[in-house]
Order: sequence, then structure tokens, then C-alpha cells
Amino acid sequence: NLPNTMYLQRKIFSSLEDHIEKKQVTVITGMRRTGKTTLVKELLSHIKSENKLFIDLERMDNRVLFTEKNYDNIINSLGQRGLNFNQKVFLALDEIQLVPEIVSVIKYLYDKYTIKFILTGSSSFYLKNLFSESLSGRKKIFELYTLNFSELLTFNDVSFKENVFYKKNFNPAEYERLKFYYEQYIIFGGFPEVVLSKKTEDKKDLLNDIISSYINVDIKTISVLRNSQNIFNLVKMLAGRTGTRLDYTKLSSLTGISRPTLYNYLYLLEQSFLITLVPVIAKNPDKEIVKAKKIFFNDNGILNVLSDISSGAKFENSVFNQLRHLGEINYYALKSGKEIDFILNKGFAFEVKETPSENDVKYLKNLSRQIKISKSRVIGRHPSPNFDDFIWGGDIR
Repeated sequence: NLPNTMYLQRKIFSSLEDHIEKKQVTVITGMRRTGKTTLVKELLSHIKSENKLFIDLERMDNRVLFTEKNYDNIINSLGQRGLNFNQKVFLALDEIQLVPEIVSVIKYLYDKYTIKFILTGSSSFYLKNLFSESLSGRKKIFELYTLNFSELLTFNDVSFKENVFYKKNFNPAEYERLKFYYEQYIIFGGFPEVVLSKKTEDKKDLLNDIISSYINVDIKTISVLRNSQNIFNLVKMLAGRTGTRLDYTKLSSLTGISRPTLYNYLYLLEQSFLITLVPVIAKNPDKEIVKAKKIFFNDNGILNVLSDISSGAKFENSVFNQLRHLGEINYYALKSGKEIDFILNKGFAFEVKETPSENDVKYLKNLSRQIKISKSRVIGRHPSPNFDDFIWGGDIR
């Protein structure tokens, strides 16, 4: 069990707390083991009313309750568990993807009674399809990812100040103080229980268990795709291509998966929070890459257990995970081979280098001018001799 007080420091917590006051259904989605259940229990503990209940739908008896055809019988059963429907009820239902018919129950109860629903589910793909019509306008979906670097520091009880990271230059003292934690973030990622585990072997075991559960449980629950080995082989191949542009024809040839099926698999992997496909910014089709998407994994720990990729690719994937909390991510590339690693909110260019140099800064500024982006910074991992005009990766938080 994770210490609940840490969940007050999850950046999403205040937004969730604000939404508790609204009539709309609060839906929290995200990959398994990102902390949805603990977050919901912490939210419930902050609700002053005692007229509240948490129901775990991984328990078979709870699932049976919500397959009842007579919805008034559901109300009676919930009343037996202590809820009073003559006043406002707060009802949290955990892992709703396990009960496909539950949405019609929720809609009926939402319309007939004063119930504030707090729901969790392990797939954006599943929830968006499930809720597309029946709860239109009645819900807000919040996406919970693994810990970002500032949350990792909080979970390790390490003090830090929030900063406007892009205005900072490399600070040797801060680097020495926090580099151990940043390297841990690059290697093991941000799943809460992985972060809190002290032993390296325990961290690796947890990560292997998470990816196994994802392939063998989550994917089968939310889709008709049944070939787990095919999906696992594809995922490992994608991990080895992190930070590169996807070549669908080559992937199809190497995996033996047809292109239409490959597109479906990639869509599913993205909507269930394993990967993100980053689009390119293009303004001149004659000179620029205009279609290809780059692939990144949404947690560095998962990436590292799937593939022994280069140190630079691991660092770039970590920077992606830090920047995506701050807005929309794109990249830019010329057909000549020159490219900008990340563009944030179409207005800020970033180049990622393990040991940056002054030449990297000049290169980035020159390339940024071509697409009329005036703000740019190089992001580095290690100290650079006699050069500090770069952002240390650990300052992005």
C-alpha cells in the first residue's frame, strides 16, 4: 500500500478535488498501477459527507451487483451498504472496464438520483468508446500518467522549488544534489510502487509484472485482439525504435502483421497509455518531413525492461515524458536529415543532448529560425566543460 498523503502532491489532485463539486461524472483513466485507486480513496477521504462508498469492481460480487437488470434492486443493495439516496451520494467505482454494461446503470442512476460518480478505468480507448453517446455532456475524463520528476522527488521526500525551467542555466550544485534521483527516473521511470521500492531487483520485477499484466490482462479486457505474443513482439520492436520515425511498411514486414492490423495495434497501444506517437510540424513539403510520426514510451522503466536501447535514446524518452506534462509536443525535420527533437506548444524548440555544447545551441537557433520559432533551449544530461548555456534535464519539473 502506498502512503496516501503523497497523493496530495500529485499535480492532478487539485483539479480532481475541484471537479468533485460538479454534478458531472469524474472519470480517471490511465495505465494500470499508475495510482488511480489510491488517488480515488484519497479524494473520498477529503469529502466531508459520510454518505460515500468505494466499490472495487475487480471483486466478482461487486461486478454481479452492477449486472442486475432491475436498476432499483441496485439502489436497494447499495442502501444495504450504508448509502442514503434521499440525500447526495458520492459513489466511486474502480476499474469499470470490467463491467461493460455498467454505463447504462450509471446513466440511469445519474439521471434519477443525486449521485456524484467517481469512476476509474484502465483505457482511454475503452472509455471514449463506452461513453461516446450514453454519457455525452455528463462526464469529464482526467488522464493519470506515471509520476513526473517533481512527483518522484516528492515521493522520495526530497525538497525542491518549482521553477520556470526554460529560463535556467546549468547549476552544478543542484545537479550534484539531485542527479541520483534523475538517473533513477531515466532508468526506472515513474510508476509509484517502483519509485518507492528500494532494491534494483524489486524495481525490475515490478516493471516486468506491469508489462506482463498490461499485455495479458488489460489488452485482452479492452479489445478483441487475442494474440498476446504478436502484441508483445511488436511492443519490443517498438521499444527498440524509441525516438525514431515509424516506418509502417518495414514494421509490417518484420512482424508479419498486415498494415491495417498494425495501425489498429498502434492505435490501441496509444489509447491504453503505453506509447505516444508524436506528429511532425511541416510548412514546406518540398524540404521537410511531412507525415511520419515519432514513437515514445510513456514510462522509461517500461521502455528499459523491453529494450536495451542507447543511453541517448533513454534520455530523450525521459525528456519527452517531462515535456508532455506541459503541453502539446511535436518535432521538426528536414529531408536533409537536420531536425529539432521537440517543439512545445508550437512555440518553443528543444534539442536533447547528453553532453551539450555551444555548437548545439547555434545549430538549434539556426534551425528554429527556419520555422519562425524564436524561443529555443538545449537540454542536457551531464555537465559540459566550460559551458553552462543549457537546461539540465532534472530541472524540467
